Amino acid sequence: MGVQFGRWNFDGRPVDPDYLQKAGRMLAPYGPDGEGTFIKDGAGILFRGFHTTREARNENQPTVAASGAVLTWDGRLDNRAELLGELGGIPTARATDAETVAASHEEWGTDCLAKLLGDWALAIWSPRDRSLLLAKDFAGTRHLFYSIDREQVTWSTILDPLVLLAGKSFTLDEEYIAGWLSFFPATHLTPYVGIHSVPPSCFARITPQGKSIHKYWDFDAKKRIRYRTDGEYEEHFRQAFGESVKRRLRSDSPVLAELSGGMDSSSIVCVADEILAQGRRETPRLDTVSYYNDSEPNWNEKPYFTKVEEKRGRTGFHIDVGADDSLRFERDPGRFEATPGTAGKPSASAREFAACLLSQGNRVVLSGIGGDEVTGGVPTPAPELMDFLARARFRQLAHQLKVWALEKKKPWFHILFDALRGFLPSSLAGVRGALQPAPWLREEFTGRYRAALSGYPARVKLLGPLPSFQENLSTFETLRRQLAHSARSPEPVHAKRYPYLDRDLLEFLYGVPREQLVRPGARRSLMRRALRGIVPDRILDRKRKAFVVRGPMIVLASSGDKWMETVRDMNDMLPNFLDMTAFSKAIESAHEGQNVSMIAMIRLLGAGIWLKQGADRGLFREVAVREAGENKQGWQGRPLRSKSSAS
Repeated sequence: MGVQFGRWNFDGRPVDPDYLQKAGRMLAPYGPDGEGTFIKDGAGILFRGFHTTREARNENQPTVAASGAVLTWDGRLDNRAELLGELGGIPTARATDAETVAASHEEWGTDCLAKLLGDWALAIWSPRDRSLLLAKDFAGTRHLFYSIDREQVTWSTILDPLVLLAGKSFTLDEEYIAGWLSFFPATHLTPYVGIHSVPPSCFARITPQGKSIHKYWDFDAKKRIRYRTDGEYEEHFRQAFGESVKRRLRSDSPVLAELSGGMDSSSIVCVADEILAQGRRETPRLDTVSYYNDSEPNWNEKPYFTKVEEKRGRTGFHIDVGADDSLRFERDPGRFEATPGTAGKPSASAREFAACLLSQGNRVVLSGIGGDEVTGGVPTPAPELMDFLARARFRQLAHQLKVWALEKKKPWFHILFDALRGFLPSSLAGVRGALQPAPWLREEFTGRYRAALSGYPARVKLLGPLPSFQENLSTFETLRRQLAHSARSPEPVHAKRYPYLDRDLLEFLYGVPREQLVRPGARRSLMRRALRGIVPDRILDRKRKAFVVRGPMIVLASSGDKWMETVRDMNDMLPNFLDMTAFSKAIESAHEGQNVSMIAMIRLLGAGIWLKQGADRGLFREVAVREAGENKQGWQGRPLRSKSSAS
């Protein structure tokens, strides 16, 4: 993998070498393993490598194909051998991932994109066609941003050069802020109007005449997987999950796995150990890192992650987050934060994590993100019951209503209503608690961005794909937004890999009957059954890992005045955004030990600090405000009020 940057002047004039050098310096911390450059015909393209596989050390990027197209590839190609077989051995079996992708594009054009399995972002500039193609994998695990004007297009793995080298101030996208305060912004948005992000499973085709966005792959609603016995489903799950983990163990340096003690991370570690024990390895070693906090009475993960450590006979790296300072929001004036997720100095736990990576030589980190969402972690019968309703299977509906009513200890008609409301528009069904906008946001603001603030909800259609399939796609879109707006850290640089977001695994999970995943009294039923004997029973049989921690409340009690100052500054810049009276009451409630929406409050504070830093740098001149009821393309600019802009 690595980082990429490019600029193409449509009129053919050379790209300024000084400009490329500045961009290269910004990319250097993310790609410490050397730089490649291509400069010709009005294009300047950079690639900085970060080697995580043996093959990557032989790559020379940018890669120039036989047609003259210039390719930069940031990723891991999981099905390289299969593609080389389809290509007839040209290039040879020793070809790198980038060379294989280049040959695939030469052979199949954009049709090749659907064939590329793995985590990747790709740029292909074609002087012959006078076009630029920018694409990302189906989940969007890599970042790829771009900006276009009449004279040129510029693209980059990271936002920094697109923002800092633009030579201008930007309009702040208020919809991005709304999304950040809830369930993350839409995948194509950045905070800066005019800078876009390539959506997952899509490619952007850019020419001097304009751009177009195309989806190259999507889940097939007609793909159903049906077996006669539970055992056959369990065997298929073990095969698909094992292959996903194996793909992400492809590394010539030790791999680090996050081990929280929950089912997601524990399953990754235990299955990885099985793979390594069988000799099917590329990585020399699997390490683990675990977090604990003895000061939190409700957070007692040690008995669980140590159980996994006992099974594998190795103690991992432990980080005590009890004295973490991540919620102090200390500013670092010398550091540029392109998005709210990077605001403030690295916390104590982040510094310990960095020390862990450096001391063990880890370049790859396995994350359990997505496991709960895709394997049936939420024990609700609604998707299954909606399937029965949509297919008029009333006998099965009546039976399952009875079973679930006994399990939930609720009247059956309450459970039926929960299923029916999925078909109703939000104006009739109402917005569920977790999707409610924070109470300190003004009604005018929530009216403009209700969709973003409630996670871009999609109404389930009675006709068409199975409702459970539609619900799966909606949940997966939330994960895509989370990945699209997760910061990439260079301190130290490392590659995050997500075994639960493997395309083959998800196609299997989305193709099996819902009752395989969730059963009355048995959430994540298939996963628990399939991994019995591989993952310790104490992990598989534990109740859902959910708890309330006191740490944020304690920090709030000691830093409430500072938080209020930050929020006032933000409200000054974005008038008609916050209800300061309601926010003050929330602060008082937190002081008194009452429950408040701490996640929403922390998001607000992070955004406030980031916005203040951006205004102080002169990055923003106005805010793009969408009127309630307008489509997403219509907006008007309003001046961004800040002391720096006023001066």
